[in-house]
Amino acid sequence: MVIGSQDDMEVVGQASQGEQAVDLVQRLTPDVVLMDVRMPGMDGLEATKRICQLTPSPASMGDDPCRRLTRVIILTTFDLDEYVMAAIQAGASGFLLKDTEPETLLASIRTVHQGNAIIAPSATKRLIERMAQGAYDSAGFDPQSPKRQSVTGRTGYAPSSDYRDPELNELTERELEVLAEIAHGLSNQEIANQLFISLPTVKTHVAHILQKIHARDRVQAVVFAYDNHLV
Repeated sequence: MVIGSQDDMEVVGQASQGEQAVDLVQRLTPDVVLMDVRMPGMDGLEATKRICQLTPSPASMGDDPCRRLTRVIILTTFDLDEYVMAAIQAGASGFLLKDTEPETLLASIRTVHQGNAIIAPSATKRLIERMAQGAYDSAGFDPQSPKRQSVTGRTGYAPSSDYRDPELNELTERELEVLAEIAHGLSNQEIANQLFISLPTVKTHVAHILQKIHARDRVQAVVFAYDNHLV
């Protein structure tokens, strides 16, 4: 009812099980899927993973307008850190709770459709803290140690001896700076202000970053930045 009330949105299918959702995406190629977590049979997290494997990544789409990228928003009753992390790892572009206001839900659908990502505010702070702590633990560092440094000079870690994803070598120095700011949660305009560059330039850098690290959206870029200890 909420989605159908919008002139720019249309519900093209509904599924009650994960297998059915995957099948519908294959046949209907929707722009956005609102996915529940707990369903009979295949759950929403596994269905999300399979849907994201079905659809091309932005980097592989090139200039082919016929290849549609289906993005997934997890919409659940359960505000659990495990679900948030699992959803991101599965390839979801958004994580919202079912008590989200209709206006916020609609705005989130549009945001994800435009290639950005959205996470429920209640989960964002815990998610970043958990990712940061995981980076500290895996690097063997003491979070209280004053000897910390980051790409942009902010407080963080940039250990040189740890494993780094090879895609990291494809990024320019400026792209590394932009990626670090994305990981700090800054918007494009805030990044432009922080680095004293224009907004169109930031958007270009973000597009190149997502393409080079094979990320579907900014959420996966944040995960990439923390995994590689850029912040």
